[in-house]
Amino acid sequence: MSDPPGRVPSPRLLALLTEQPYLLLPVAMVGWAATAVAGRLAVGHVSPMAIVVLRVLVVLIVLGLFARRTLSENWRQALPHWRYILAMGACGYTLFSALFYSAAHYTSAVNMGVIQGVSPALILAGGFIAFGSRFTAWQGAGVAVTLVGVVIVASRGSWDTIRSLSFNLGDLGILAAALFYSGYTVALRRRPALDPLVLFAGMTLASLLVALPLPLIEAWHGSFVWPDARGWALVLFIGLVPSFLSQVAFMRGVALIGPARAGLFLNLMPIAAAILGVAILGETFALYHAAGLAFVLGGIWLSERGRAAPAGPPSASAGS
Repeated sequence: MSDPPGRVPSPRLLALLTEQPYLLLPVAMVGWAATAVAGRLAVGHVSPMAIVVLRVLVVLIVLGLFARRTLSENWRQALPHWRYILAMGACGYTLFSALFYSAAHYTSAVNMGVIQGVSPALILAGGFIAFGSRFTAWQGAGVAVTLVGVVIVASRGSWDTIRSLSFNLGDLGILAAALFYSGYTVALRRRPALDPLVLFAGMTLASLLVALPLPLIEAWHGSFVWPDARGWALVLFIGLVPSFLSQVAFMRGVALIGPARAGLFLNLMPIAAAILGVAILGETFALYHAAGLAFVLGGIWLSERGRAAPAGPPSASAGS
């Protein structure tokens, strides 16, 4: 029986939703795509390192309000895995966010989204390096084609830019951020058998500890900006949607179908980011964006055509 109108969804319905990776992963991607727009809107209203710390505090407050009992009963289970949790929080949350929000000062939301489209190729390569996952000729071709698309966007379609290697600092920052998050995604295959909320809370707390010095460094350089009213609204949005909802949905999606297949959903990000960047920020979707996006999506298609079952020991928490 369905829930009556106006009633809070039943635990059974919520449990059913958490078993739908093909719903959870698109939701995560749209939330992350919106981060590019939020990062651009935040320029001049709150500085990047302030966002990095404050959005983590928002997530911890939400966890404290709605998952306090689960965390208080199970937090000790995370202690033996503190090194893994610290590394994942530092790379997947703090370093990624620091690079991402800093890059928003130098490039467009459309560029940010399209360049992040390289992540599935990086995840594929990372799986091969870390776990010996099979790497077919089709997948190798897909990686190469995807990288061509990223170079087209980062160079604005200019051969002179490619030849002189004078890429935009923001585009390079997004590429570095994608590298960190791809490594995080690959490492989720070896996540410990913990309650997902406990693992997420542990990574978030680790992220905060690593991030605390960053606003001080920003202040020392004279670039720290405390959020104004618009800045606070953006911090709340970033904390609640991409930093909480998208992270939880993505982790659950990885647990259900594995990092290799879940990583392919990152394809949706460049498309969603391009649409949001044009619709909300009025950015231009140029011909080189279309060409780059075509290469990125074409590379992923090639990778999927040649997808093979990964070799090596199975994941402790998710299938491949």
